[in-house]
Amino acid sequence: MMIITILILLVGFALLVLGANKFVDGSAALAKNFKVSGLIIGLTIVACGTSAPELAVSVTAAAEKSSEIALSNIIGSNMFNMLGILGICAVMSPLVVEKGIIKRDFTVAAVSTLAVFVAIGGFSIISHFKSTGPVVTENVATISGLGGAGLLLSYILYVAWILMKEKNSALEDMSSVRSYSNRQCAVFIIAGLIMIIVGGKLVVYSAKTLALQAGMSETLVGLTIVAIGTSLPELVTSIIATRKGQLGIALGNVLGSNIFNLLFILGVSAIISPVAVNVASVYDLLILLVITIISWGYAFTERKITRKEGLIMIFMYVMTVGYAAMRI
Repeated sequence: MMIITILILLVGFALLVLGANKFVDGSAALAKNFKVSGLIIGLTIVACGTSAPELAVSVTAAAEKSSEIALSNIIGSNMFNMLGILGICAVMSPLVVEKGIIKRDFTVAAVSTLAVFVAIGGFSIISHFKSTGPVVTENVATISGLGGAGLLLSYILYVAWILMKEKNSALEDMSSVRSYSNRQCAVFIIAGLIMIIVGGKLVVYSAKTLALQAGMSETLVGLTIVAIGTSLPELVTSIIATRKGQLGIALGNVLGSNIFNLLFILGVSAIISPVAVNVASVYDLLILLVITIISWGYAFTERKITRKEGLIMIFMYVMTVGYAAMRI
């Protein structure tokens, strides 16, 4: 039974990755046809496309009342994006960070994480459980539909801000983007979304089953296995961009995906069904906030993330996963 469940999980991940690739290809080609700025593509279309697996998994989990997977998948994906993907890319080639990314996108990523943490009463929850000893599976807060609407509105305003700031920017070279007709783009986008939706359902089902069979909590599964699996499109996209010397795309993809995950996906999930927040997720949100600030600091000090800092980030991710595994 476990072997069958693992096979279903792998099929789900394969559909997610393939679907996301088709979605990104179709979206990028469509953007090229309409002469949209490459920066806007990286922070919006590519970021949203590569985050489509997280969207499918979290929304499906929310609809099936598995809010632990919905939230832990978002937090875990953001941790992997910020430490794992940026760390790997920095080891491959030091990441030069544009001033605009430091001022705007790192700021939005950090402030968004802090806002969610404060909104659920994170500081008071942690101070309370520090003295009593945390029962990590205990639900201590809820992100309501109204709160989800606020997150979703924040994302819409963020995208509007990008469009306003970049509307007069020069178009980047889009020669590396393969050309397709508008009809082909539509087919890729629709087919990609179908594969993403089906893959998301398979991943949620198999992840829940594996958690039950192995005695693991849904929070741990969502934070590790599901989070890394749904972040594969971001990993592949950022590595390819780094190898081609397009470091801005690698950074924009990661930061754009993190902002999309936290504001759009969490917002939509909460609107579908209020998201219960347990003690483990509160601690993980705090860790994500610290991780984001540290990465921001690396980028701010020298306006680049060095190979040494990349190695430190990868080590931090391994330690974070180890902490999650020992805690639960």
